[in-house]
Amino acid sequence: MKVLLRSDVQGVGRRGDIVEVKSGYARNFLLPSGAALSASDATEVQAKAMRRARDLRDAKSREAALTQKSTIEAAALTIAARASATGRLFGSVTESDVVNALRSATGISLDRHAIHMAEHLKELGAATATATLFDGVVATVSLEVIAK
Repeated sequence: MKVLLRSDVQGVGRRGDIVEVKSGYARNFLLPSGAALSASDATEVQAKAMRRARDLRDAKSREAALTQKSTIEAAALTIAARASATGRLFGSVTESDVVNALRSATGISLDRHAIHMAEHLKELGAATATATLFDGVVATVSLEVIAK
């Protein structure tokens, strides 16, 4: 069954796309939830308008993400954590700690799922993490973990 997506559906498509899905999936999920409309020849014009609006919104979001990337990469974050005399932390520095430090240093608020670390930091010293700001825009975050 062909449907016009009214919103992004993971694994199916993005808003404004006309996609072919199983009829049961369309009848039982997409159509009742309002995520899609049944596609016809008349909906092609509506699909073009939706794609055009989506592309404009994506362009603005990409520009904003590139601005945030330059701000994030210029900032050097310092995170204070409790540590032993040998430099080992009592706990670890997680993605949430990085988000809080980023918010206080630059004013940029991210979701903790946007931060990617190889592993949680368990020792004092310098480290790096990456922040996914937009599709294809990834910033490198410089961290310095110091003792409280």
